[in-house]
Amino acid sequence: MMITTAAVVIGGLAAIPAAVAGVVYARSSKATLAFFNPVDGGGSWLDDANDGLGEPLNVVISGFSSPAVLTDDGIVNYARAMGFSEECFGIHLGDPQSANLGDGNGWVNQTMELRQDFGLAGIGTCFETLLGGNHFRVYRQNGPKANSGALFLAVSKEEDLSQGHTIIPDGYNLGRDALAEAVMGTTHFGGVTYTTRVERMLNLAPAGTIGVNHDISVDGTVILLTVTIALIDCMSLPTLRSTLR
Repeated sequence: MMITTAAVVIGGLAAIPAAVAGVVYARSSKATLAFFNPVDGGGSWLDDANDGLGEPLNVVISGFSSPAVLTDDGIVNYARAMGFSEECFGIHLGDPQSANLGDGNGWVNQTMELRQDFGLAGIGTCFETLLGGNHFRVYRQNGPKANSGALFLAVSKEEDLSQGHTIIPDGYNLGRDALAEAVMGTTHFGGVTYTTRVERMLNLAPAGTIGVNHDISVDGTVILLTVTIALIDCMSLPTLRSTLR
């Protein structure tokens, strides 16, 4: 049975486990803008990498996306649809990075970090840890001064473990563009189908190397993703529940 209308999805939630409901349903978005420019509120388009430098916030998931996509469970399921998952066995090495999104919350640690899983959700990120690949940190804009609900991603492509996971040459721009290519159009995971509109916002963030970690130049382009939950396959919901345990 395929659920194709929002009314039916919402009406059927009573039988859906809470973890699953968090992926496919959330309260209606109250966002008035896709996102607020962090700089307008005293924030930055660079996060804090704990060394006086930062990594670019080069992808934004719009606050106008389906609200469930913007939850913690929701972004994990969407990430799996584009080939990313949680870190290998849930182990994170190194200190978290923080970002100031100009929303009144100041500098806040990353919500999570997700890594390329090479099509093997759950265990594939262990290969990324060893071999390198794409990964991103997630920050949520939800403070009292700019509550868009948008998710800001710091995306980059990194070297393998033997190179200490340093960023590859042009790795911020390349990582951003690879992620955008992976989500463009229609993707699906765990019974949820997503459609994603991709927009390139040129020169929104500062270009160059000033303040950028590893002295790698960035082009100032930010990708805006507007993600819509298009379809939910009820027959796959038990599978979806198991992936969230």
